[in-house]
Amino acid sequence: MKKSSSFLLLCAIIILTSCGQGKNKEEAKNQSPDKKIGVLLVNHGSVAKSWRQMLLDVEEDVKETILSNPKISKVTTAFMEYTEPSIATQMKEFDKEGFDEVIVVPIFLTVSSHYSHDIPVILGISSDPKAKEYLNGKEKIEVYKAKARVSVTPPLDYSTLLKKNVERRVKALSENPENEGVLLVAYGDAQYNQQWEEMVDSIGKYLKIKSGHDSIAYAWCGHLVSYSTEPTIKGIEKLMQLEDRVIVVPILVANDPYFQNDIIQKAVDAVEGEVAYKQDAILPDSNLNKWVIDITNKTVESL
Repeated sequence: MKKSSSFLLLCAIIILTSCGQGKNKEEAKNQSPDKKIGVLLVNHGSVAKSWRQMLLDVEEDVKETILSNPKISKVTTAFMEYTEPSIATQMKEFDKEGFDEVIVVPIFLTVSSHYSHDIPVILGISSDPKAKEYLNGKEKIEVYKAKARVSVTPPLDYSTLLKKNVERRVKALSENPENEGVLLVAYGDAQYNQQWEEMVDSIGKYLKIKSGHDSIAYAWCGHLVSYSTEPTIKGIEKLMQLEDRVIVVPILVANDPYFQNDIIQKAVDAVEGEVAYKQDAILPDSNLNKWVIDITNKTVESL
């Protein structure tokens, strides 16, 4: 009887010990270090050094704050086209350094062909064969599917950032809102024309309330209009029929002499009447930097 009791006690000890070891292994697994997370700030890119520097300045301004989040190990920038480091180059680096997750923050104004099609294809998270062939062939943009899991955040008009930015710039040039019109000049997108019209229209409605300007119009200056000055000229002339003075504001992410000077400035110089125009852009804007930080941290928490 004593031997039987001893045997049962020994079995119980073995079972409890085995359960304890299993539990410890599970706890160890659960307590393993978090996944290695990186952040890639993506922009369109430009041949203009001044344009690229404005985007690199964003990285410089937000990096320390983003890296204060213990879950994030790296912050860097990629240009979609025209120059290095490209998206593929930076994603290869993330893989080389053993990252598990990469949060891609596209610094684009709104939904566009680049945001919705090109970037997902370049990242390898969309398998559109025609887009891939176009990017690899005509555009000479490398497509790379990373080992790391990729999350892409919304564009800038997801927040009130653009409206407040334009309001500030309009007010800086305004003298008397009752006698002024405002022309918003943006790049445009043929495939997503509705979304771009909605973006400038929402900015215009916001300005009517916040700045007191009733006459507001918009014009495109990009590929959609063959980079012509004519839409901007016509927009100014249309507003001149309604108001004594016109304020022209570029709705462009950064300052590229080709757009701000060779297109918009030439259009301003070509019309008669009083026109207020500054060759500026959305950047620099501390609120945009804050948005990058906030959207990054929110995305990390959702992973």
